[in-house]
Amino acid sequence: MRAILFGAALAAMASGALTTRALAADNTLTPAEKKAGWTLLFDGKTTAGWRGFKTPAPDAGWTAKGELSPDPKTSKDIMTKETFGDFDLTFDWKISPKGNSGVMFHVTEAGQETYQSGPEYQVLDNSRGEPPLEQAGGLFALYAPEGAVTKPVGEYNTGRIVVDHGKVEHWLNGVKVATYDLNSADFKARVAASKFGKWPMFAASPTGHIALQNHGDAVWFKNLKIRRLR
Repeated sequence: MRAILFGAALAAMASGALTTRALAADNTLTPAEKKAGWTLLFDGKTTAGWRGFKTPAPDAGWTAKGELSPDPKTSKDIMTKETFGDFDLTFDWKISPKGNSGVMFHVTEAGQETYQSGPEYQVLDNSRGEPPLEQAGGLFALYAPEGAVTKPVGEYNTGRIVVDHGKVEHWLNGVKVATYDLNSADFKARVAASKFGKWPMFAASPTGHIALQNHGDAVWFKNLKIRRLR
């Protein structure tokens, strides 16, 4: 009898879990998220709300079929039409084997590439063998992620970037893996000692676009949600 009841309980739990997942559909907001001020950056169907770098329309190579993904061979970076200063951004990302990409913020149209102005949250298959400063979840080339654990290639990871009056947090799969202050002497010294030091526009603006990078490898994004911090 106990075995029958236990089996029934497991079945009920499984049914409940399936129901919960069905309700939490990709690229949608829950009532609680809407009430808290979250907005979607990607509706799962179109590139509405997105543009190209220095162009009004996004590159045609980006597809929007439940996932926002570039043509690795031809696509240019894509960025939001809106600009954001202080914000909380969450996004799911999946990378191809040995793949490389990134999410930039405070991107302006200064320079020739999005990464010349926007600090980059690294998206990576760590099996590429990149050094710690260039691994997934960190601030590319400046702050290595600590305690970061990525999902196996082919599975989605959840990234999060919080920017609040210059203080930044990077999260990966629910773990805070990097913190830094855009206005600190430490940050400025690291920038000066890196390749970014030759670009005076790097991290210079307190506001800008969110950009997704095509680095020549297949990458997929979904559930891009942002909440402005006031």
